Amino acid sequence: MGAWGALILGFFGAVFASLTLYWEWHLVGAVLALPVVGFVAIALAARHVIRQTGDGLSPSPAEERAFLWSSIGEGIGLFLVANIAINLHRPDLLLPAMALIVGLHFLPVAMAGNFRPYYLLGAGLIIVACIGFGVGAPAGGAVAGFGAAGALWLAAGIAVRRDAIAKRATRSAGPGIEPVVDDAR
Repeated sequence: MGAWGALILGFFGAVFASLTLYWEWHLVGAVLALPVVGFVAIALAARHVIRQTGDGLSPSPAEERAFLWSSIGEGIGLFLVANIAINLHRPDLLLPAMALIVGLHFLPVAMAGNFRPYYLLGAGLIIVACIGFGVGAPAGGAVAGFGAAGALWLAAGIAVRRDAIAKRATRSAGPGIEPVVDDAR
């Protein structure tokens, strides 16, 4: 995952944080835009890396396919858990369930790319979801929502850094020389 992926992770981290502020803490107005500051910081860093010369990180065709299908499954799963939580009159389960679905979505991608950081991100999201379920209302949703936002923002920062290192390595390696990038596989 490179800087483009970091943009997606940073955006959804801000969504989780804003939803938590609104649903769990019942805040409204301009305060809901505060998580956007985290996204903007990630976006500026990603923009800087994207504009650099050199070859960055790009997913393999198998990873792209796995990401496509797991994202479709994630969308369907989020729709289902939202409807189930609302119809059961259990809005306290909504953020933990969403974190669980998002965490599960990273596991097929991790398997397709044999990429440990995706396993860690998926496991982190699943763990905060389980903690959110275990803690229960009213704090469980806040734990799951802010935990998911933090995990996604951390992963976004790491992705920007990895892409910057990869671009730096290809610039210094010269044309026709394949750089060696340790991506913790």
